[in-house]
Amino acid sequence: MITGIVRQDEAFISLTVQGPRGAEEIRAVVDTGYTSYLTLPPDVIDRLGLIWQSSDKGLLADGSVCLYDVFDGVVVWDGVECEITIDQADADPLVGMSLLRGYDLHVQVRSGGKVRIERTRKKRGR
Repeated sequence: MITGIVRQDEAFISLTVQGPRGAEEIRAVVDTGYTSYLTLPPDVIDRLGLIWQSSDKGLLADGSVCLYDVFDGVVVWDGVECEITIDQADADPLVGMSLLRGYDLHVQVRSGGKVRIERTRKKRGR
């Protein structure tokens, strides 16, 4: 299970990101409107020495289109090292829906509220 806290109406969690130059714990906002895995600012990408994969373009919430670079990286997610793509964004880190796939997100939406992300339990079926 992954836990975090709500501050100023945003759900924050901490996670470790690894690259060729080491590992760094980052604090990221859970963004259910972001469909990829993770964004990191350029300075963190540089410190970790992440390997450039490609460039891409995305549609922002305000309707504008932005171009960004995509890097390969490793994130420790629920205790497991996972290879993911990381989008470069000149903003605070964001955790997106692709990283949340297969998990339930519970957020107490109030200042100091708890954030809990846990693996989805499969129902026993016929």
